[in-house]
Amino acid sequence: MSSGPILVTGAGGDVGSVSTAVVHMLLADGWPVRAFVRTDDQRAEALREAGADVFVGNLLNIADVAAAIRGCRRVYFSMSLSPYYLDATILMAAAAKAKGDLELLVNVSESEQTNLTFERMTAPADERRSWLGNGVQEWSPQQRAHWAGEQSLNWSGLPVVHIRAGIFVENPILTRFPMTEVIAKGELGLPFGEAKLAPIAAHDVAKVCANILREPGEHIGRAYTLTGPEFKTMAEFAEDYAAALQRPVQYVPRELDSWNTAYIDAALAETNPHIAEHLKTLTRLVASGRYYTVDTDDLSNLLGGPPKTLRWALQNHPLVQQQAGSVR
Repeated sequence: MSSGPILVTGAGGDVGSVSTAVVHMLLADGWPVRAFVRTDDQRAEALREAGADVFVGNLLNIADVAAAIRGCRRVYFSMSLSPYYLDATILMAAAAKAKGDLELLVNVSESEQTNLTFERMTAPADERRSWLGNGVQEWSPQQRAHWAGEQSLNWSGLPVVHIRAGIFVENPILTRFPMTEVIAKGELGLPFGEAKLAPIAAHDVAKVCANILREPGEHIGRAYTLTGPEFKTMAEFAEDYAAALQRPVQYVPRELDSWNTAYIDAALAETNPHIAEHLKTLTRLVASGRYYTVDTDDLSNLLGGPPKTLRWALQNHPLVQQQAGSVR
């Protein structure tokens, strides 16, 4: 067991937080954990009660980052979608380099990074647009920040593992936004046509990260691309929503741009345009079939067992089950 606690950033996350799940998985196995949170609230208190050493600070303050990492030799780094994501990544790398004795930094990235090669990113504009498909002009600012963040961590010389996670089942595109129509009409209205998608349960991403944090060994220097175990059409998705809600649900395709406007822009365009742009880019990429072509790693092997299905993740998602309870 590594000396000192394992630092876990983003530990005060919301529903479906990978960071929070990592904290609890490590604590359950007897590992000491320092949970980095932004706000000392009920979520932070719950982490204390679970046994974590809670550090309250700001990932954009190098003094806070350096203080949080003191005494830690393994780090799990994740940050919610933010226009300052790259800043936080570089500050973490700088603090870890200055510390000088880091054994491991697990960096949570996203699956699109497998496709963001230097050659594709620097290709002529028409070629990039043709490859991206579905009217996508560029990768989202968040995807570019993840790419630059991976580069900076690689250049740092730190012992890094990149976890390139696919779209989570818990993503608001698949849960928060369509649930109103699912409950009111029994319709899963999504703008993906006949495209297939294999969303991954946040639980499985957390378990992979926790496994690597416990035993870094062969993983150092690797980048793993992870998706869920089942590529399904949206009609097949509807069957899983029906099982989770215990009521009939059918897939009803929606027009892409109007769906983005009605749901993503309405919820986020004014309050958080960075997240809105990222989510709209994701819907366009999914609709173009891009997420059915990602080369992925062996999730079962990294988990040490079978991955969770879409149906399991929906049945264990607090928001979905809260909605399910309201219609039973």
